[in-house]
Amino acid sequence: MRVGIVCPYAWDVPGGVQQHVGDLAEALAAMGHQVSVLAPLGDPGHPVPPYLVPAGRPVPVPYNGSVARLSFGPRTAGRVRRWISGGGFDLLHVHEPAAPSVSLLACWAADGPIVATFHTSNPRSRAMAAGSGALRSALEKINARVAVSEAARRTLVEHVGGDAVLIPNGVSVRRFAHAAPLPGWPGRGGSIGFLGRLDEPRKGLATLLAAFARMAPHRPGLRLLVAGPGEADLSGVPDHLRERVVLLGRLDDADKVRAYHSTDVFCAPNLGGESFGIVLTEAMSAGAAVIASDIPAFAAVLGGGTAGELFRAGDPDHLAERAGALLDAPERRTRLSEAARGAVRAYDWDTVAADIAHVYATVLSWDDRAGVRLGARRPPARGESP
Repeated sequence: MRVGIVCPYAWDVPGGVQQHVGDLAEALAAMGHQVSVLAPLGDPGHPVPPYLVPAGRPVPVPYNGSVARLSFGPRTAGRVRRWISGGGFDLLHVHEPAAPSVSLLACWAADGPIVATFHTSNPRSRAMAAGSGALRSALEKINARVAVSEAARRTLVEHVGGDAVLIPNGVSVRRFAHAAPLPGWPGRGGSIGFLGRLDEPRKGLATLLAAFARMAPHRPGLRLLVAGPGEADLSGVPDHLRERVVLLGRLDDADKVRAYHSTDVFCAPNLGGESFGIVLTEAMSAGAAVIASDIPAFAAVLGGGTAGELFRAGDPDHLAERAGALLDAPERRTRLSEAARGAVRAYDWDTVAADIAHVYATVLSWDDRAGVRLGARRPPARGESP
């Protein structure tokens, strides 16, 4: 198949959707499909893969508790139309079509088969609910809907209507399975790791820092490895402990893998707004002993606590208690590591990409007499009245 994939968020800014799209494109190409990806690009000097087509410069927009960098408007719409008309695609796969960006524009412009993946989990999405009427003309053209989690499916059902098949985010298990730790890590006094955007409150770094400030005075060698873009606010950490919080900044792909292998305990303290938990599946692929907040998406990925420890979201005291217990129990960490490596196989891209390709094939083999499939309405064929 020749597949056009649309990513609504700026390609040069790290994010779960961007990573999902890139990994999916590579997995489909490895299966023999031809793939082109359209996405906004803010930095023209940013290295991009050969399959990426820039859709224009993005602008920052508050969205789902974060700041999304989206591209919209007449000039972007023209780029979208030219990419579709010149692509010769058998099918379009748009991600987050409800976001005011190129995915929505692609739905409006396309007249062929469309698959859409919904990533967002936000039970209080006033913008999505208020805009559902305006979105309907685009969303009704979608032939098949995919949600990456039950939380994302529920957001779709409650705010837009319709339903979706569940296919989780993928992870390249082999990519993360083996790596040498970063120099000097994890160290003799124990270490806890964090990867994520440092200046986005919902990622929960403030909770982890507060927990570290409670633990560190009683654990002289304990260090905290913090990696990711943005500026970390260390004001909640006493001055004499700050040198034990090691800020690595944004890591390249190779060092990110090494970071997962550099800590005794990996922490995902997110406060909410997550529909899945890619950072968890990466850490699980690396065999890390994981502790994560008990938000529904994380609890689901960790099997309710069988593949990782859970703590009450936003509660630094509970995090300090549970993380300390893990640091003191190497046998427990080993058991969690083994359970994580087993559980994460269900999310490997070999499995996930095959499931997505099956959805593509189902849409492309449509029989007009068969009616609606996967909870979506067939768009008008060429020359057919709506």
